[in-house]
Amino acid sequence: MQIGVVSDTHGHVAYTREAIRMLESLEVEAVLHCGDIGSPEIVELFSAWPTHFVFGNVDRHREMGDAIRAAGQTCHDRFGRLELAGRRIAFLHGDDTALLNETTASGKFDLVCHGHTHVARNIERGSTRVLNPGALYRANPHSIAYVELPKLEATIISLAGAAG
Repeated sequence: MQIGVVSDTHGHVAYTREAIRMLESLEVEAVLHCGDIGSPEIVELFSAWPTHFVFGNVDRHREMGDAIRAAGQTCHDRFGRLELAGRRIAFLHGDDTALLNETTASGKFDLVCHGHTHVARNIERGSTRVLNPGALYRANPHSIAYVELPKLEATIISLAGAAG
């Protein structure tokens, strides 16, 4: 199973469309959005897949939650947990560093995805892969991530032509 991981779209439709095109080319089966969605228009762009959203520190929870539910997608509030292809996955924005560190160190998850820093990273902490896909706004380059499950092979993908 292939999943896409994005974060920090901050309401920027053009940048998000570029990410959508890349996710389509990768033939992902689901998407995780790690927060700072920024506007309801972003939610609609992910209609091709089951998409799981968490809120970031800039998201207006009620407005975003309503948009996510209206689009038939899944809103996990500030912390998401899933099991996909036999792997335990947690995802959160990452602005609560204590919660991020606790989640990463807990040993309860095979994969922890987060955003917030606008800096991509793909590391192992013990038996947990920690993945930040980077950002689609205020990052150079803009980036997303792709994860092959159940192998937990994660790849950061820079989007051509994106700067900013």
